[in-house]
Amino acid sequence: MQAGTAPTVAPERPAHEVSATRGGERQGPAERIALALFIGVPFLALLAAVPVAWGWGIGWTDLAIAAVMYFVTCHGITVGYHRYFTHGSFKANRALRIALAVAGSLAVEGPLVRWVADHRKHHRFSDKEGDPHSPWRYGESLPALMKGLWWAHMGWLFDEEQTPQQKYAPDLVADPAIRRISRLFWLWTALSVLIPPLAGGLITLSWQGALTAFFWGSLVRIALLHHVTWSINSICHAIGARPFRSRDRSGNVWWLAVLSCGESWHNLHHADPTSARHGVLRGQIDSSARVIRWCERLGWASDVRWPQAERIDARRAG
Repeated sequence: MQAGTAPTVAPERPAHEVSATRGGERQGPAERIALALFIGVPFLALLAAVPVAWGWGIGWTDLAIAAVMYFVTCHGITVGYHRYFTHGSFKANRALRIALAVAGSLAVEGPLVRWVADHRKHHRFSDKEGDPHSPWRYGESLPALMKGLWWAHMGWLFDEEQTPQQKYAPDLVADPAIRRISRLFWLWTALSVLIPPLAGGLITLSWQGALTAFFWGSLVRIALLHHVTWSINSICHAIGARPFRSRDRSGNVWWLAVLSCGESWHNLHHADPTSARHGVLRGQIDSSARVIRWCERLGWASDVRWPQAERIDARRAG
């Protein structure tokens, strides 16, 4: 089914599958409170940890290392794993292709081929039976939503069922270089963890600098990026504005835009999955689209699928 085409709901479909089509319904007060707690508490705890540790367990060097590693690996996921390898939003020369594969692998979100296969399956069955991580999996009641949010956020990662890679990512399986990078995921994980303490130790010339850089630049950075990425699966399929027509409950969550490098403009993405830009409306920050634009100007990327005004207007809700 093409993006933007309304699905037909049959009476016998499972409850969580039917619920995915009711994009116009509003959450009740209890649901909104539960969502606010689910979303806000972890981020508030992380923010509270920074001033507590300042001057003792964190400094400007740690923040700089963590920020650089965060946005390099975040764009490795958003530009590389997602917009390029999964959806083919642009073509990349060989050097950029390899660089994006490695940068995405440094995010420690799983081997490239597996990640792409899972995400392509998600788009095929978005918020319906077969979706690996829909928050509406168990229904629409408050207990079902809380259980579904947990499942969509990280519970699905522990599911024994594996997406068949040959079926959903045959192009990557057939590429020897990409297959090799995917199989070396353990190496990229080790490098991602070791680069920050190495940088911190060399900059400060101290073991203390290496230790704090390891904590903030490795552990906290990886954890934050994971939860931001998982929030696209959970939060952005539970709440958010829906200015565009899609066949699921994907929404735009503005306050995740910077940390997600533009991925939280999720409604347009599901309305037009191959678009290289997700934040297409005025004021929507999308740093991943900016990186793609730079690569295009440098001659590293070509045939970029930039959104056209007519195509955007055709997908507007209502």
